Amino acid sequence: MIKKLKPAWVDEFKAFALKGNVVDMAVGVIIGGAFGKIVTSLVNDIIMPLFAMATGGTKGMAELVFKLSEEEDAPVVKYGVFCQTVLDFIIIALCIFWAIRILCKFRAKAKEPETPAPAPEPPPTPEDILLLREIRDALKK
Repeated sequence: MIKKLKPAWVDEFKAFALKGNVVDMAVGVIIGGAFGKIVTSLVNDIIMPLFAMATGGTKGMAELVFKLSEEEDAPVVKYGVFCQTVLDFIIIALCIFWAIRILCKFRAKAKEPETPAPAPEPPPTPEDILLLREIRDALKK
């Protein structure tokens, strides 16, 4: 028989990759990427046209540029695109903040113990203990 040789790190990697945290993180990255596209579309297709209408003519922030010189092929600083990207980031950050805040509230409610039952009444003290207490108290006096 030929024995298959498997490097020692394969089992370690398998244990790492199949942990719940890694899988959850991978799902979060995939959903986050899709969510980023939605926010970019929101900014580009809804917010920027409204911005253009409010500013009276520019098609959006992407047109906001600063030429470094008057030459035709001069370098251009596209600060409008930067502002648009910052707006994307702020929207995504706010959404993640609110999602995590809501998730934490749900987890806190799930961890809250239900109203504890009242403690049962202690059993009555036996009479011999009561007598011993009386003797002790009398000896102290």
